[in-house]
Amino acid sequence: MATGVWITSSASTHCFKQKTYQIPTPISNSISYSQKICGISSTFRKIKTLGVCLVMEKKTEDVIQADEEIKSADGIKNQITGASRAAERSARKRLERYTYLVAAIMSSLGVTSMAAISVYYRFSWQMEGGEFPLLEMFCTFALSVGAAVGMEFWARWAHRALWHASLWNMHESHHRPRKGPFEVNDVFAIINAIPAVALLAYGFSNKGMIPGLCFGAGLGITVFGMAYMFVHDGLVHRRFPVGPIANVPYLRRVAAAHQLHHYDIFGGVPYGLFLGPKEVEEVGGMEELENEIQRRIKQSKGSYDSQL
Repeated sequence: MATGVWITSSASTHCFKQKTYQIPTPISNSISYSQKICGISSTFRKIKTLGVCLVMEKKTEDVIQADEEIKSADGIKNQITGASRAAERSARKRLERYTYLVAAIMSSLGVTSMAAISVYYRFSWQMEGGEFPLLEMFCTFALSVGAAVGMEFWARWAHRALWHASLWNMHESHHRPRKGPFEVNDVFAIINAIPAVALLAYGFSNKGMIPGLCFGAGLGITVFGMAYMFVHDGLVHRRFPVGPIANVPYLRRVAAAHQLHHYDIFGGVPYGLFLGPKEVEEVGGMEELENEIQRRIKQSKGSYDSQL
């Protein structure tokens, strides 16, 4: 009587069969052989044969080729999906840049035209009756320049003491990848525009030295805001093309210095914009500034070459 044990795992089979041995058993067993050797009776019982078959798995060439085809198909599918996503991101970026560019042009033209008209009529009214208020006009222009320069120091203080402190919840959007053409941080531009419009309106509607000074202050804030938009939003963060101003050496240094602020290498310095290179110099970061300038130059050349 034979019992077979089979273990199957593949197409090729290896079988091992155990030899049969005989051991003595009592005579009462039904299957027995009696044998008398040297006057001694012994009874032997035939042991059951145990067969073990192992089937080892071997991949055929067809299976290997099928696996390679599946992997190749998956790779092509991933490449197509990646290219599609890259195209979607590129199209979204172009739309965002176009949207912000339209907004920048409209706001620039609107503010510039209103400021020019206001200046013209403001000084026309001052000269009514043949008088030439030289002192008032000088004070108006002087305060315009002073307000524009003073806004740099105000922006640097507010950036450090407010935007990176109590107003960080709003300013944080400027330090994260932007989703869409605008960000919460753009609210600060509107906030700074409110006093400028108020000062311009008061100075435009009234005559005299005080209204003239208010008009000059509002004009200086407006000039700084427009310059800030072109350099910060356009040149540094490339939210819209800025044309030839990107090749102005000092503005290139300004852009590189502000980029160091976003790298947070020197504890957030520089917090200012137009005087940013001076702040970087004060903390001993001129090497990092020069490296960033060279990086931006190479990046600009690479983007220009890709457009050709």
